[in-house]
Amino acid sequence: MAWAAGVLAIALSALLGLLFVLLSTGRLTLDTGWGRRRRSLGPQLVRIQAPREMVFDLAGVPYLSPNPPRDLRDKVEVLERGDDVVIAAHKTRAGVFTTVTVESVSFLRPERIAFRLLRGPVPFVAERFLLREIDGGAATELEYSGELGTDFWGIGAAWGALVARYWERTVANALESLKASAERTAKRGSVRAAGPASSEP
Repeated sequence: MAWAAGVLAIALSALLGLLFVLLSTGRLTLDTGWGRRRRSLGPQLVRIQAPREMVFDLAGVPYLSPNPPRDLRDKVEVLERGDDVVIAAHKTRAGVFTTVTVESVSFLRPERIAFRLLRGPVPFVAERFLLREIDGGAATELEYSGELGTDFWGIGAAWGALVARYWERTVANALESLKASAERTAKRGSVRAAGPASSEP
């Protein structure tokens, strides 16, 4: 009898391990609505020394550009493109796993980019990136906020807390990368614009 209990425990452990891998990589989404709990994502606020239109354009490159850079193509694959909405698969490294999520991304130029999860490690995520002009249009304030939902009461909430930690870290890294890219682009543009004037005595 003891051996049967041991075999059952091993089988259960293997099943739970498989479930964890499938959920972590986004290959399985448990969306039942039972015991749904939601938690906030963010807010995160970043100030970018670049015009809002430029920041919006750079943020949209992985989704709206017909030929984005190779490093972006390795992370984002556009599955379907409409006028102001795309369906995109995102590949994100999370520990030893690579998580693949599928999201709809909508654009309201130049003030808002919104994401809604279609498939991933949790059943519900909605996110907003709001862009505001500051310093007379010379700079941009970008605010990120969102909501993440899980099912199955307390167990799901614990899973959601783990996912949210990686999710928010990924967003923070993306915002820092966008800030650096936009400020480099704006600086190059200002240098080019100042070029003819600098030749004056």
